Amino acid sequence: MHHKNIKLIIRKQLKKQFPNWKRLPRKTKKELSRKVLNEVVDGYNFKQTVEAPTEELLAIETQLPGKGIINLDEMARFIDMVNSNKIIKFSNYRRSSIYIDDEELQFIDALIDDNIINRLLSYDGYSPAMRDIFPSNLFRAELLKAIKYPEISYRKFCTKEYLGLDRKQNRVFIGFPLHKKTMIDHTQLCKFRSGLSFVQQINLLVYILHHFKQSGLLGDCHLHGIDSTELANYCKIPLASLDINGKKIRIYNDIDCDCGARRNKRDKSKYVVGYRLHTLTAIDAKTGHSFPLVSLLAPANHHDSHFLPFLVNLAQAMGIDIKLITADEAYHDKDGSLFKKTGVIVTTPPSTKVSLPENVDGNSRAVFCNDSCNVPMLRVGFEHQTHEYKCGADPGGCQHLGTCPQCRYITVDGGLFQQIPYETEQIKLAHDIRKNCERPFNLLKNQTGLETIRVRSQQATMARCTLGSIAVLLIKMAGTRKKKKTDKPKQLLLLDKKAA
Repeated sequence: MHHKNIKLIIRKQLKKQFPNWKRLPRKTKKELSRKVLNEVVDGYNFKQTVEAPTEELLAIETQLPGKGIINLDEMARFIDMVNSNKIIKFSNYRRSSIYIDDEELQFIDALIDDNIINRLLSYDGYSPAMRDIFPSNLFRAELLKAIKYPEISYRKFCTKEYLGLDRKQNRVFIGFPLHKKTMIDHTQLCKFRSGLSFVQQINLLVYILHHFKQSGLLGDCHLHGIDSTELANYCKIPLASLDINGKKIRIYNDIDCDCGARRNKRDKSKYVVGYRLHTLTAIDAKTGHSFPLVSLLAPANHHDSHFLPFLVNLAQAMGIDIKLITADEAYHDKDGSLFKKTGVIVTTPPSTKVSLPENVDGNSRAVFCNDSCNVPMLRVGFEHQTHEYKCGADPGGCQHLGTCPQCRYITVDGGLFQQIPYETEQIKLAHDIRKNCERPFNLLKNQTGLETIRVRSQQATMARCTLGSIAVLLIKMAGTRKKKKTDKPKQLLLLDKKAA
C-alpha cells in the first residue's frame, strides 16, 4: 500500500509543479522525475497509516459519479422536454436523405439530435452565436472516424481526402456546409477529446443507452458481466524507477500510466505499460450477445478486484438496473460488502484454493448434515453471509431424528458456496456465458480502432474509450453489418467464387 501512496504523491507533485509537463524535453523530464522520486522516498514515513482515498490510490478519482450525471429516466424526460420546447416546426426535408448513401450513417444521422448533443456538451459561458463549428459537429466527426475510418490517423482523417468538398456524404453527416470550405483540424478533435469532462462523457453514453434500450436489443435479461483489457502505451522505458521493499515505483512520460502483468498471450510480452480498461457489459442470455455499457480506465498495475464497487456505483448512478454480475476470479465479493451496499450479487468460478466444507460431496455438491447422514440437505435461505440448509429426508425417513439437528449453516466463501451456490442451475449458465464478455473488447479494439491507439493521457484515452463504446452501440443498433444467411454450404460457396 505504501508504494501506491508514494506513486500518488509523486503524481500529484509533478502535475502541480509542472503543468506544461507534455511540452518538456525528455531529458528534462528524466531529471525532474528522478529528483522528485528520491525526495519523496527520502522524506516518506513508512510507519504511517495510509489515509489516501482508494480512488486516488487507483488513479480514478476523476471517474467517480458526481453532480451533473443524468440517469436513464432523467434522460428520457430531458429528451421529451427538448422536443416539446421546439417552437418552430421545421419541414421533413433532410439533406442527409440525398447525400448520405450509406445505410449505417443514415440511421445514425437520423438518431442523433444535434440540439441535445450541444446541450449535453455545453459549459459555463458557452454561447452558440457566431460559431462555425459546434460541439455536435466535433462529436459527429469522432463518430465518423471511429465507425468508418478506425484504421487511419486523425491527422490523415482531417484532410481534403476525407472531409473535402467532394466528400459530400462525410460533410453532411458531420454537419458541414457544402458551399463553404469549412474544415476541421486534428488538433481541434484532440482538444475536444481532452476537454470532455467525465460527466459529459457519461451523459453522452446515457443518451445513446437510452436509444439502445428503446431498440429492444437489451432484452428483458438482467445478467451483466465485468472484464478488463489492456491498452498499451507508446512509452515503454520509464523516466525513473526505484525498488522499495520488493515493489517497483516507475515514472513514465505519461505520469498516470504504469506497468502491469498482461493476460497470457502467446504473441505478446508478459508485461504491458499503459492502462487497463474495466468494462461492465450487458449480456442477452438468449442470444449470448454482450454489449459495453460503461468503463473505467486505470493504470495497468492495479488488481482487477479493486474496480468492482466503483463500476457498480457508476452504473447505478446512470440508472442501469443490476442484479447479477458474472465475472472471473479477479472480481469477487467475498466479504459481501458490495451486496450489502448495492444489493448486487457477483458470481465467479469457484476458486481451487478454497477447500470444501466438511460433509459436502465434491462431485455432486450435495450437502449432508454429518458424516453418518446419506440424505442430501435442502437449501432454504441466505442471511448474514450464511447459507441455511435443512434436512431433505421425507417425514419419518430420518434414522437419526433424535440426535440430528436437521439443520446446518455454511458460511459464504470463494469456492462452491458463494452468495448463490454453484450448484444452482442458473449460476452454471451464467458462468458458461461469461466468456462472451470478451466480445465487446474485440469490437472496441477492431471496429473502432482502440487496438492501435497512441495513448497520450488518461483523460483523452478515457474519452476515446467512451466514444468507442458509443460507436459500437450505434453500429449494433443500425444492424447493417449482420452476416447474410445462406442455405448453401461453404464448399459450394467456394466453388461459386472459383467459377466466377
